[in-house]
Amino acid sequence: MIVAGSGAGAMAGALAAAANGLRTVVLEKTPLLGGTSAYSGAAIWLPGSQVQERDGAGDSTESARTYLKALLGEENAEHRETFLATAPEVVAFLEDDPAIEFKYQPFPDYFNAPGRLDMGRSFIPRALPRERIGELAALVRPPVDRDRAGLGHDPEAPLVQGRALIGRLLLALTATGNAVVRTGTALTGLVVEDGRVVGVEAEGPDGPVRVRAERGVLLAAGGFERDAATREAHGVPGSAEWTMAPAGSNTGGAIAAAAGIGAATGLMDQGWWCPGTATPDGGAAFTLGFRGGLIVDAAGNRFANESLPYDQMGRKMAEAPGRVPAHLIFDSRSGGLPAITVPPSVPEEHLAAGTWVQADTLAELAGKLGLPADALTATVERFNAFAEKGVDEDFHRGEDAYDRFFAAGKGPNPALVPVDQAPYYAAKIVLSDLGTKGGLQTDPDGRVLDTGGAPIPGLYASGNSSASFTGPYYPGPGIPIGTAMVFAYRAVQHMQGEGR
Repeated sequence: MIVAGSGAGAMAGALAAAANGLRTVVLEKTPLLGGTSAYSGAAIWLPGSQVQERDGAGDSTESARTYLKALLGEENAEHRETFLATAPEVVAFLEDDPAIEFKYQPFPDYFNAPGRLDMGRSFIPRALPRERIGELAALVRPPVDRDRAGLGHDPEAPLVQGRALIGRLLLALTATGNAVVRTGTALTGLVVEDGRVVGVEAEGPDGPVRVRAERGVLLAAGGFERDAATREAHGVPGSAEWTMAPAGSNTGGAIAAAAGIGAATGLMDQGWWCPGTATPDGGAAFTLGFRGGLIVDAAGNRFANESLPYDQMGRKMAEAPGRVPAHLIFDSRSGGLPAITVPPSVPEEHLAAGTWVQADTLAELAGKLGLPADALTATVERFNAFAEKGVDEDFHRGEDAYDRFFAAGKGPNPALVPVDQAPYYAAKIVLSDLGTKGGLQTDPDGRVLDTGGAPIPGLYASGNSSASFTGPYYPGPGIPIGTAMVFAYRAVQHMQGEGR
Protein backbone atom coordinates (compact mmCIF):
# COMPACT_ATOMS: atom_id res chain seq x y z
CA MET A 1 0.00 0.00 0.00
CA ILE A 2 0.93 3.65 -0.31
CA VAL A 3 0.37 6.26 2.38
CA ALA A 4 0.45 9.96 1.45
CA GLY A 5 1.36 11.96 4.54
CA SER A 6 3.23 11.31 7.78
CA GLY A 7 1.09 12.65 10.62
CA ALA A 8 -0.32 10.47 13.37
CA GLY A 9 -3.06 8.94 11.20
CA ALA A 10 -0.75 8.29 8.28
CA MET A 11 1.92 6.66 10.43
CA ALA A 12 -0.60 4.55 12.36
CA GLY A 13 -2.06 3.33 9.06
CA ALA A 14 1.38 2.58 7.68
CA LEU A 15 2.27 0.63 10.82
CA ALA A 16 -0.98 -1.35 10.69
CA ALA A 17 -0.16 -2.37 7.13
CA ALA A 18 3.54 -3.09 7.56
CA ALA A 19 3.06 -5.00 10.82
CA ASN A 20 0.67 -7.31 9.01
CA GLY A 21 3.02 -8.05 6.15
CA LEU A 22 2.05 -5.47 3.52
CA ARG A 23 4.91 -3.75 1.78
CA THR A 24 4.30 -0.10 2.62
CA VAL A 25 5.55 3.18 1.15
CA VAL A 26 5.11 6.46 3.05
CA LEU A 27 5.35 9.58 0.91
CA GLU A 28 5.89 12.86 2.77
CA LYS A 29 5.85 16.13 0.83
CA THR A 30 8.21 18.00 3.16
CA PRO A 31 11.72 17.04 4.29
CA LEU A 32 10.49 16.09 7.79
CA LEU A 33 7.91 13.69 9.21
CA GLY A 34 4.94 14.43 11.41
CA GLY A 35 3.22 17.51 10.02
CA THR A 36 1.00 19.32 12.50
CA SER A 37 0.86 16.17 14.65
CA ALA A 38 4.53 16.72 15.50
CA TYR A 39 3.78 20.27 16.69
CA SER A 40 0.87 19.12 18.83
CA GLY A 41 0.60 18.20 22.49
CA ALA A 42 -0.35 14.76 21.14
CA ALA A 43 -3.50 14.29 23.17
CA ILE A 44 -5.30 11.26 21.71
CA TRP A 45 -9.07 10.86 22.11
CA LEU A 46 -9.68 7.11 21.78
CA PRO A 47 -12.36 6.21 24.35
CA GLY A 48 -12.78 2.99 26.28
CA SER A 49 -9.24 1.74 25.81
CA GLN A 50 -6.83 -0.10 28.06
CA VAL A 51 -4.99 3.15 28.78
CA GLN A 52 -7.96 4.80 30.50
CA GLU A 53 -8.76 1.55 32.31
CA ARG A 54 -5.16 1.09 33.45
CA ASP A 55 -4.88 4.64 34.74
CA GLY A 56 -8.30 4.84 36.38
CA ALA A 57 -9.76 7.60 34.22
CA GLY A 58 -13.35 6.41 34.69
CA ASP A 59 -13.93 6.24 30.94
CA SER A 60 -16.01 3.77 28.95
CA THR A 61 -17.19 3.26 25.41
CA GLU A 62 -20.77 3.73 26.58
CA SER A 63 -20.12 7.08 28.26
CA ALA A 64 -18.29 8.28 25.14
CA ARG A 65 -21.27 7.17 23.04
CA THR A 66 -23.62 9.14 25.29
CA TYR A 67 -21.37 12.19 24.95
CA LEU A 68 -21.02 12.03 21.16
CA LYS A 69 -24.74 11.43 20.65
CA ALA A 70 -25.55 14.41 22.86
CA LEU A 71 -23.34 16.61 20.66
CA LEU A 72 -23.82 15.17 17.19
CA GLY A 73 -27.26 13.57 17.36
CA GLU A 74 -27.63 10.78 14.84
CA GLU A 75 -25.60 12.55 12.17
CA ASN A 76 -22.93 10.14 10.88
CA ALA A 77 -24.09 7.49 13.35
CA GLU A 78 -22.39 4.67 11.44
CA HIS A 79 -19.05 6.48 11.54
CA ARG A 80 -19.55 7.19 15.24
CA GLU A 81 -20.26 3.56 16.08
CA THR A 82 -17.34 2.34 13.97
CA PHE A 83 -15.05 4.80 15.71
CA LEU A 84 -16.18 3.74 19.18
CA ALA A 85 -15.93 0.03 18.39
CA THR A 86 -12.49 0.31 16.81
CA ALA A 87 -10.80 2.75 19.21
CA PRO A 88 -9.89 0.17 21.91
CA GLU A 89 -8.62 -2.22 19.23
CA VAL A 90 -6.34 0.45 17.75
CA VAL A 91 -4.86 1.25 21.17
CA ALA A 92 -4.28 -2.42 21.94
CA PHE A 93 -2.61 -2.91 18.55
CA LEU A 94 -0.33 0.10 19.05
CA GLU A 95 0.66 -0.72 22.63
CA ASP A 96 1.42 -4.29 21.62
CA ASP A 97 4.51 -2.84 19.94
CA PRO A 98 7.36 -2.28 22.43
CA ALA A 99 8.16 1.07 20.82
CA ILE A 100 4.78 2.58 21.71
CA GLU A 101 3.79 3.58 25.24
CA PHE A 102 0.89 5.78 26.34
CA LYS A 103 -0.23 7.34 29.61
CA TYR A 104 -3.44 9.07 30.67
CA GLN A 105 -3.25 12.84 31.09
CA PRO A 106 -6.13 14.91 32.54
CA PHE A 107 -7.61 17.39 30.06
CA PRO A 108 -11.37 18.05 30.16
CA ASP A 109 -13.76 17.15 27.37
CA TYR A 110 -14.83 20.36 25.67
CA PHE A 111 -18.62 20.40 26.09
CA ASN A 112 -20.84 20.27 29.17
CA ALA A 113 -23.00 17.42 27.84
CA PRO A 114 -24.14 14.01 29.14
CA GLY A 115 -21.26 11.53 29.13
CA ARG A 116 -18.61 14.19 29.53
CA LEU A 117 -15.59 13.52 31.74
CA ASP A 118 -14.57 16.67 33.59
CA MET A 119 -10.97 15.46 33.70
CA GLY A 120 -11.18 14.07 30.19
CA ARG A 121 -10.50 10.71 28.59
CA SER A 122 -7.52 11.51 26.35
CA PHE A 123 -3.98 10.20 26.73
CA ILE A 124 -0.51 11.04 25.44
CA PRO A 125 2.67 9.19 24.42
CA ARG A 126 5.39 8.79 26.98
CA ALA A 127 8.54 10.81 26.36
CA LEU A 128 10.95 9.12 23.96
CA PRO A 129 14.63 9.13 25.08
CA ARG A 130 17.07 10.29 22.41
CA GLU A 131 19.23 7.20 22.82
CA ARG A 132 16.23 5.02 21.98
CA ILE A 133 15.39 6.68 18.67
CA GLY A 134 18.98 7.53 17.71
CA GLU A 135 19.59 8.91 14.22
CA LEU A 136 15.93 8.54 13.26
CA ALA A 137 15.21 11.64 15.36
CA ALA A 138 16.56 13.75 12.50
CA LEU A 139 13.56 12.70 10.38
CA VAL A 140 11.00 13.90 12.93
CA ARG A 141 9.82 17.52 12.74
CA PRO A 142 11.11 19.44 15.79
CA PRO A 143 9.04 21.70 18.10
CA VAL A 144 7.36 24.59 16.34
CA ASP A 145 9.61 27.33 17.74
CA ARG A 146 12.79 25.52 16.72
CA ASP A 147 11.32 24.48 13.38
CA ARG A 148 10.28 28.02 12.47
CA ALA A 149 13.79 29.20 13.39
CA GLY A 150 15.36 26.56 11.12
CA LEU A 151 16.73 24.55 14.03
CA GLY A 152 16.55 20.83 14.69
CA HIS A 153 15.81 19.09 17.95
CA ASP A 154 17.64 19.99 21.12
CA PRO A 155 20.31 17.24 21.04
CA GLU A 156 20.13 16.79 24.81
CA ALA A 157 16.36 16.57 25.19
CA PRO A 158 14.03 13.60 24.76
CA LEU A 159 11.28 13.75 22.18
CA VAL A 160 8.02 14.71 23.89
CA GLN A 161 4.38 15.30 22.96
CA GLY A 162 3.84 15.16 19.19
CA ARG A 163 7.48 14.42 18.51
CA ALA A 164 7.30 11.42 20.83
CA LEU A 165 4.20 10.15 19.06
CA ILE A 166 5.71 10.41 15.59
CA GLY A 167 9.06 9.12 16.81
CA ARG A 168 7.51 6.06 18.44
CA LEU A 169 5.41 5.28 15.37
CA LEU A 170 8.51 5.68 13.19
CA LEU A 171 10.51 3.33 15.41
CA ALA A 172 7.78 0.71 15.25
CA LEU A 173 7.32 1.12 11.50
CA THR A 174 11.04 0.83 10.80
CA ALA A 175 11.29 -2.33 12.91
CA THR A 176 8.76 -4.15 10.70
CA GLY A 177 11.22 -4.28 7.81
CA ASN A 178 8.27 -3.80 5.43
CA ALA A 179 8.23 -0.03 5.05
CA VAL A 180 9.99 2.61 2.98
CA VAL A 181 9.70 6.28 3.97
CA ARG A 182 10.35 8.89 1.30
CA THR A 183 10.52 12.51 2.40
CA GLY A 184 10.53 15.45 -0.02
CA THR A 185 8.11 13.53 -2.23
CA ALA A 186 4.81 15.26 -3.03
CA LEU A 187 1.81 13.40 -4.43
CA THR A 188 0.76 15.00 -7.72
CA GLY A 189 -1.85 12.57 -9.03
CA LEU A 190 -3.52 9.19 -8.76
CA VAL A 191 -3.07 6.31 -11.20
CA VAL A 192 -6.38 4.76 -12.23
CA GLU A 193 -6.80 1.56 -14.24
CA ASP A 194 -10.20 0.03 -15.02
CA GLY A 195 -11.85 2.30 -12.48
CA ARG A 196 -9.50 1.34 -9.64
CA VAL A 197 -6.75 3.45 -8.04
CA VAL A 198 -3.58 1.40 -8.47
CA GLY A 199 -0.90 3.90 -7.53
CA VAL A 200 0.25 7.49 -7.38
CA GLU A 201 2.29 9.97 -9.32
CA ALA A 202 4.61 12.10 -7.24
CA GLU A 203 7.39 14.65 -7.52
CA GLY A 204 10.48 13.51 -5.66
CA PRO A 205 13.94 14.98 -5.07
CA ASP A 206 15.14 13.53 -8.36
CA GLY A 207 12.05 14.32 -10.41
CA PRO A 208 8.72 12.65 -11.18
CA VAL A 209 8.08 9.12 -9.90
CA ARG A 210 5.23 6.65 -10.20
CA VAL A 211 4.58 4.13 -7.43
CA ARG A 212 2.12 1.27 -7.77
CA ALA A 213 -0.06 -0.08 -4.98
CA GLU A 214 -1.67 -3.50 -5.28
CA ARG A 215 -3.85 -3.10 -2.18
CA GLY A 216 -4.62 0.58 -2.01
CA VAL A 217 -3.66 4.21 -1.51
CA LEU A 218 -4.36 5.96 1.80
CA LEU A 219 -4.55 9.74 1.62
CA ALA A 220 -3.66 11.09 5.07
CA ALA A 221 -1.79 14.21 4.02
CA GLY A 222 -3.65 16.85 6.02
CA GLY A 223 -6.01 19.51 4.79
CA PHE A 224 -5.60 22.68 2.71
CA GLU A 225 -5.00 25.18 5.50
CA ARG A 226 -1.75 26.45 3.97
CA ASP A 227 -3.37 27.26 0.60
CA ALA A 228 -4.85 30.77 0.61
CA ALA A 229 -6.71 30.36 -2.69
CA THR A 230 -8.53 27.18 -1.64
CA ARG A 231 -9.41 28.70 1.73
CA GLU A 232 -10.87 31.72 -0.01
CA ALA A 233 -12.77 29.60 -2.54
CA HIS A 234 -14.54 27.71 0.27
CA GLY A 235 -14.96 30.61 2.69
CA VAL A 236 -12.71 29.23 5.42
CA PRO A 237 -12.22 31.90 8.13
CA GLY A 238 -8.75 32.83 9.25
CA SER A 239 -5.63 32.90 7.11
CA ALA A 240 -3.06 30.60 5.57
CA GLU A 241 -0.46 32.72 7.39
CA TRP A 242 -2.06 32.10 10.79
CA THR A 243 -2.51 28.34 10.61
CA MET A 244 -0.41 26.07 12.82
CA ALA A 245 0.46 23.74 9.93
CA PRO A 246 4.18 23.70 9.12
CA ALA A 247 5.33 25.98 6.31
CA GLY A 248 5.27 24.22 2.96
CA SER A 249 2.77 21.60 4.08
CA ASN A 250 -0.96 20.97 3.78
CA THR A 251 -1.93 22.74 0.58
CA GLY A 252 -4.65 20.23 -0.28
CA GLY A 253 -2.86 18.33 -3.06
CA ALA A 254 -4.19 14.93 -1.99
CA ILE A 255 -7.77 16.20 -1.76
CA ALA A 256 -7.49 17.86 -5.17
CA ALA A 257 -6.03 14.71 -6.77
CA ALA A 258 -8.95 12.63 -5.52
CA ALA A 259 -11.53 15.22 -6.50
CA GLY A 260 -9.94 15.19 -9.95
CA ILE A 261 -11.00 11.56 -10.43
CA GLY A 262 -14.54 12.13 -9.20
CA ALA A 263 -14.30 11.97 -5.38
CA ALA A 264 -16.88 13.81 -3.32
CA THR A 265 -15.92 16.38 -0.70
CA GLY A 266 -17.67 17.84 2.36
CA LEU A 267 -17.28 20.33 5.21
CA MET A 268 -14.96 22.39 3.04
CA ASP A 269 -15.72 25.57 4.99
CA GLN A 270 -14.78 24.04 8.36
CA GLY A 271 -11.63 24.02 10.46
CA TRP A 272 -10.28 23.09 13.89
CA TRP A 273 -10.04 26.69 15.08
CA CYS A 274 -8.23 28.41 17.93
CA PRO A 275 -7.18 31.87 19.03
CA GLY A 276 -3.69 32.68 17.87
CA THR A 277 -1.30 35.19 19.40
CA ALA A 278 0.12 37.13 16.45
CA THR A 279 3.86 36.53 16.22
CA PRO A 280 6.56 38.95 15.06
CA ASP A 281 7.16 36.91 11.89
CA GLY A 282 3.56 37.40 10.70
CA GLY A 283 2.36 33.99 11.84
CA ALA A 284 0.47 32.93 14.93
CA ALA A 285 0.99 30.93 18.10
CA PHE A 286 -1.73 28.49 19.17
CA THR A 287 -3.17 30.02 22.35
CA LEU A 288 -5.20 28.28 25.05
CA GLY A 289 -5.56 27.97 28.80
CA PHE A 290 -6.21 31.63 29.62
CA ARG A 291 -5.59 32.20 33.33
CA GLY A 292 -5.97 35.98 33.29
CA GLY A 293 -6.78 38.98 31.14
CA LEU A 294 -9.77 39.66 28.92
CA ILE A 295 -10.24 39.77 25.16
CA VAL A 296 -11.82 42.74 23.38
CA ASP A 297 -12.94 43.45 19.83
CA ALA A 298 -12.37 46.55 17.67
CA ALA A 299 -14.97 48.45 19.71
CA GLY A 300 -13.19 47.69 23.00
CA ASN A 301 -15.85 45.24 24.16
CA ARG A 302 -15.70 41.64 25.35
CA PHE A 303 -17.62 39.21 23.15
CA ALA A 304 -17.15 35.77 24.72
CA ASN A 305 -15.93 33.77 27.69
CA GLU A 306 -12.18 33.89 27.12
CA SER A 307 -11.78 30.53 28.86
CA LEU A 308 -13.88 28.67 26.31
CA PRO A 309 -12.25 25.60 24.71
CA TYR A 310 -10.14 26.95 21.88
CA ASP A 311 -12.27 25.78 18.93
CA GLN A 312 -15.36 27.34 20.51
CA MET A 313 -13.50 30.60 21.14
CA GLY A 314 -12.24 30.55 17.55
CA ARG A 315 -15.81 30.19 16.31
CA LYS A 316 -16.86 33.17 18.46
CA MET A 317 -14.08 35.19 16.85
CA ALA A 318 -15.30 34.25 13.36
CA GLU A 319 -18.94 34.99 14.19
CA ALA A 320 -19.01 38.74 13.57
CA PRO A 321 -16.95 41.48 11.87
CA GLY A 322 -14.56 43.44 14.05
CA ARG A 323 -13.50 40.49 16.19
CA VAL A 324 -10.33 39.70 14.23
CA PRO A 325 -7.85 40.90 15.15
CA ALA A 326 -8.85 41.05 18.81
CA HIS A 327 -6.66 42.06 21.72
CA LEU A 328 -5.90 40.29 24.99
CA ILE A 329 -5.72 42.95 27.69
CA PHE A 330 -3.63 42.01 30.73
CA ASP A 331 -1.52 43.66 33.39
CA SER A 332 1.83 43.32 35.11
CA ARG A 333 0.66 40.79 37.71
CA SER A 334 0.91 38.05 35.09
CA GLY A 335 4.65 38.32 34.59
CA GLY A 336 4.00 37.63 30.93
CA LEU A 337 1.10 36.49 28.79
CA PRO A 338 -1.52 34.83 31.06
CA ALA A 339 -2.05 31.92 28.71
CA ILE A 340 -0.28 28.95 27.09
CA THR A 341 1.14 29.61 23.64
CA VAL A 342 2.74 27.25 21.15
CA PRO A 343 5.41 28.37 20.38
CA PRO A 344 6.16 30.11 23.71
CA SER A 345 5.90 33.91 23.80
CA VAL A 346 8.99 36.05 24.36
CA PRO A 347 7.72 39.43 25.67
CA GLU A 348 10.75 41.45 24.53
CA GLU A 349 10.38 40.22 20.96
CA HIS A 350 6.65 40.98 20.87
CA LEU A 351 7.06 44.45 22.32
CA ALA A 352 9.83 45.27 19.85
CA ALA A 353 7.73 44.06 16.92
CA GLY A 354 4.53 45.78 18.05
CA THR A 355 2.50 42.60 18.34
CA TRP A 356 2.25 43.50 22.04
CA VAL A 357 1.71 47.07 23.26
CA GLN A 358 2.52 48.44 26.72
CA ALA A 359 1.10 51.54 28.44
CA ASP A 360 0.85 53.04 31.93
CA THR A 361 -2.92 53.59 31.73
CA LEU A 362 -5.83 51.92 29.99
CA ALA A 363 -6.62 55.15 28.12
CA GLU A 364 -3.07 55.31 26.80
CA LEU A 365 -3.24 51.63 25.83
CA ALA A 366 -6.48 52.25 23.94
CA GLY A 367 -4.89 55.14 22.07
CA LYS A 368 -1.96 52.98 20.96
CA LEU A 369 -4.39 50.27 19.76
CA GLY A 370 -6.82 52.64 18.04
CA LEU A 371 -9.64 51.54 20.37
CA PRO A 372 -12.20 53.85 22.02
CA ALA A 373 -10.64 54.76 25.37
CA ASP A 374 -13.94 55.15 27.21
CA ALA A 375 -15.19 51.76 26.00
CA LEU A 376 -12.00 49.89 26.88
CA THR A 377 -11.81 51.49 30.34
CA ALA A 378 -15.47 50.69 31.04
CA THR A 379 -15.01 47.10 29.83
CA VAL A 380 -12.04 46.51 32.12
CA GLU A 381 -13.76 48.13 35.09
CA ARG A 382 -16.85 45.95 34.56
CA PHE A 383 -14.66 42.85 34.30
CA ASN A 384 -12.82 43.79 37.50
CA ALA A 385 -16.12 44.13 39.31
CA PHE A 386 -17.05 40.62 38.16
CA ALA A 387 -13.71 39.37 39.48
CA GLU A 388 -14.33 40.99 42.87
CA LYS A 389 -17.67 39.23 43.38
CA GLY A 390 -16.73 36.05 41.51
CA VAL A 391 -19.48 36.05 38.89
CA ASP A 392 -19.10 36.88 35.19
CA GLU A 393 -22.59 38.20 34.53
CA ASP A 394 -21.91 38.65 30.81
CA PHE A 395 -20.28 35.38 29.70
CA HIS A 396 -20.18 33.05 32.75
CA ARG A 397 -16.43 32.59 32.78
CA GLY A 398 -15.37 30.16 35.47
CA GLU A 399 -18.64 28.24 35.66
CA ASP A 400 -17.52 25.28 33.55
CA ALA A 401 -15.03 22.53 34.41
CA TYR A 402 -12.88 23.47 31.39
CA ASP A 403 -12.63 27.09 32.59
CA ARG A 404 -11.58 25.99 36.05
CA PHE A 405 -8.98 23.50 34.76
CA PHE A 406 -6.58 26.32 33.84
CA ALA A 407 -7.70 28.88 36.45
CA ALA A 408 -5.07 30.23 38.84
CA GLY A 409 -6.66 33.26 40.49
CA LYS A 410 -6.92 33.78 44.26
CA GLY A 411 -10.37 35.42 44.36
CA PRO A 412 -13.86 33.92 44.73
CA ASN A 413 -13.75 32.76 41.10
CA PRO A 414 -10.21 31.66 40.17
CA ALA A 415 -10.98 32.11 36.45
CA LEU A 416 -11.60 35.84 37.01
CA VAL A 417 -8.43 37.78 37.81
CA PRO A 418 -8.60 41.61 38.00
CA VAL A 419 -6.69 43.67 35.44
CA ASP A 420 -5.64 46.61 37.63
CA GLN A 421 -1.88 46.65 38.07
CA ALA A 422 0.00 48.99 35.73
CA PRO A 423 1.70 48.81 33.35
CA TYR A 424 -0.98 47.38 31.05
CA TYR A 425 -0.43 45.25 28.00
CA ALA A 426 -2.33 44.20 24.89
CA ALA A 427 -1.44 41.21 22.74
CA LYS A 428 -2.82 40.99 19.20
CA ILE A 429 -5.06 37.92 18.84
CA VAL A 430 -5.89 36.48 15.42
CA LEU A 431 -7.99 33.55 14.25
CA SER A 432 -5.68 30.57 13.90
CA ASP A 433 -6.42 26.90 13.26
CA LEU A 434 -4.95 23.45 13.76
CA GLY A 435 -6.00 22.51 10.24
CA THR A 436 -9.02 22.46 7.99
CA LYS A 437 -11.47 19.62 8.70
CA GLY A 438 -13.20 19.40 5.34
CA GLY A 439 -12.06 16.94 2.72
CA LEU A 440 -12.96 13.72 1.00
CA GLN A 441 -16.20 11.95 1.83
CA THR A 442 -15.53 8.45 3.15
CA ASP A 443 -17.46 5.46 4.43
CA PRO A 444 -16.75 3.92 7.88
CA ASP A 445 -13.96 1.80 6.37
CA GLY A 446 -12.16 4.91 5.15
CA ARG A 447 -13.08 4.26 1.51
CA VAL A 448 -13.30 7.46 -0.52
CA LEU A 449 -16.73 7.97 -2.08
CA ASP A 450 -17.47 9.39 -5.51
CA THR A 451 -20.04 12.10 -6.13
CA GLY A 452 -22.70 9.43 -6.51
CA GLY A 453 -21.91 7.95 -3.07
CA ALA A 454 -20.14 4.82 -4.31
CA PRO A 455 -16.67 3.78 -3.05
CA ILE A 456 -13.75 4.41 -5.42
CA PRO A 457 -11.90 1.07 -5.48
CA GLY A 458 -8.38 1.25 -4.08
CA LEU A 459 -8.69 4.75 -2.61
CA TYR A 460 -8.93 5.57 1.12
CA ALA A 461 -8.59 8.69 3.28
CA SER A 462 -8.31 9.65 6.94
CA GLY A 463 -7.51 12.63 9.12
CA ASN A 464 -7.83 16.11 7.65
CA SER A 465 -7.72 14.75 4.12
CA SER A 466 -11.24 13.49 4.86
CA ALA A 467 -14.40 15.23 6.06
CA SER A 468 -14.62 14.76 9.83
CA PHE A 469 -17.61 12.83 11.14
CA THR A 470 -17.82 15.32 14.04
CA GLY A 471 -19.00 18.07 11.68
CA PRO A 472 -18.71 21.54 13.23
CA TYR A 473 -17.95 20.10 16.69
CA TYR A 474 -14.60 19.54 18.42
CA PRO A 475 -15.65 17.16 21.24
CA GLY A 476 -12.41 16.81 23.16
CA PRO A 477 -8.61 17.05 23.18
CA GLY A 478 -7.07 14.73 20.63
CA ILE A 479 -10.13 13.79 18.60
CA PRO A 480 -8.45 14.90 15.33
CA ILE A 481 -5.57 12.49 16.03
CA GLY A 482 -7.82 9.76 17.42
CA THR A 483 -10.19 9.73 14.45
CA ALA A 484 -7.29 9.90 12.00
CA MET A 485 -5.76 6.80 13.58
CA VAL A 486 -9.01 4.83 13.70
CA PHE A 487 -10.04 5.39 10.10
CA ALA A 488 -6.51 4.80 8.79
CA TYR A 489 -6.54 1.51 10.69
CA ARG A 490 -9.98 0.66 9.27
CA ALA A 491 -8.73 1.45 5.77
CA VAL A 492 -5.87 -1.04 6.16
CA GLN A 493 -8.22 -3.69 7.49
CA HIS A 494 -10.41 -3.23 4.45
CA MET A 495 -7.44 -3.40 2.09
CA GLN A 496 -6.30 -6.65 3.67
CA GLY A 497 -9.77 -8.16 3.61
CA GLU A 498 -10.51 -7.16 0.04
CA GLY A 499 -7.27 -8.32 -1.59
CA ARG A 500 -7.10 -8.37 -5.37
